[in-house]
Amino acid sequence: MRLWRTAVLLGLGLLWFWLGPLVPLLALASLAHPRVRRAWRPGSRVVAAWALAAVVLTGLVVVAPDGLLPMPSGSGALVTPGYTGRPFTPQPLSVVAPDAAADDGPLGLSPEVDSALYGTDQCGGLVFTSGGRLVVLCGAGDDQRLRVVDADSLRPLASKDLPDPPAGAGAACAEVSFHLDGLDRVVVPTADRRILVVATADGAGEADLTTEETHDLTGVLPEDDCLLAVRPDSDDRTWFVTRQGRAGFVDPLGGPPRLLELGEEVDQPLAAGPDGGVYVVTQAALHRLDVRRGDPVATWRSAYERGSGRKPGQRSQGSGSPATVLADGLVAITDNANPRMRVVVHVAADGARVCQSELFDDDASAAEGTLVAVGRGVVVANTHGYDGPLRTLLGRVPAGGLARVDVVGRECVPAWTSEAVAPSATPALAPASGLLYA
Repeated sequence: MRLWRTAVLLGLGLLWFWLGPLVPLLALASLAHPRVRRAWRPGSRVVAAWALAAVVLTGLVVVAPDGLLPMPSGSGALVTPGYTGRPFTPQPLSVVAPDAAADDGPLGLSPEVDSALYGTDQCGGLVFTSGGRLVVLCGAGDDQRLRVVDADSLRPLASKDLPDPPAGAGAACAEVSFHLDGLDRVVVPTADRRILVVATADGAGEADLTTEETHDLTGVLPEDDCLLAVRPDSDDRTWFVTRQGRAGFVDPLGGPPRLLELGEEVDQPLAAGPDGGVYVVTQAALHRLDVRRGDPVATWRSAYERGSGRKPGQRSQGSGSPATVLADGLVAITDNANPRMRVVVHVAADGARVCQSELFDDDASAAEGTLVAVGRGVVVANTHGYDGPLRTLLGRVPAGGLARVDVVGRECVPAWTSEAVAPSATPALAPASGLLYA
């Protein structure tokens, strides 16, 4: 009987795993009874043993190589289904956005789920190379690293730490956006105000991360600003934008970077259209930029409704979405209007407003992520109230919702709304099957 406390704890752990988070809550509530509290007063040896076990388990997770351990399962294994639904027959989309991927996705036929734990690293912006490897950017601010990951084992094949900001410089952008060029090279902005072009494979095709080009922007960007995003245009120029609203591109012929001052802070990545236009969403307006006589110019600017303040679930008081290029020469964003945000659609060529549509419920709508282009329409994920994984602790959920809006003539028409809560990552569309993944 000397080990009864340990036995009870192990039993509670199993019940938590099987039945969910109400088990530890009920256990804690039982401590309100004096007899239970007296029985659970462990001696110093018991406390030391529990502490040692916790340290050992934590240490194993910390020292284990990245990608070796699976992500820990949530609780409620017996009461939460691992899969619901049925296999889907592909229904390819007839009209897709100009930059839509042609890849298919799982159809719900005997799906299997694999995962890999990368410690406390937050890895985002997953992209596939032409050889099927994953490239991810992990960390945030001045602690960022690139990784090439095997798509089957999910183990890292190559890793590269990105430069820290120089001493005395302003804070690095917490989140940055990168892309792969036509040679499977990563084009990524760094905290020391440079743009790196990094190969993801060596001459033999093995995973590798070697810097092949460096574009130094320290001569045109002040120390208190930071590079937020890069993006190629239709002529393969590498455009960039900074937090303080400086935009431009790297001269493909090797000349100095070309710069344009927008005068408005930026939180969102860049977007580019097939006609050469580059779109910047600032905290006040949507801008279209083009190249004229070798320099970046602002072709048009369209202000949007900023609302009365930053909504829970967004980074700032402004649009939570970058511009999304649609079919038929249209471009869409979300605004920050009260009491409900709106999808706003413009003509890409001249910025004329085509239509707008309110979404979700009053005082419960926000977007922080890219809109999903579906032909002449978009799908929007509602992020209102979501500020991280703790927001869903003990089964709590934010407002949530998914909605599709189509442009029909000169009107924005809501096509459907789903109550699904998926605020933590941008949904993805598979045009070949007609499925949206969230």
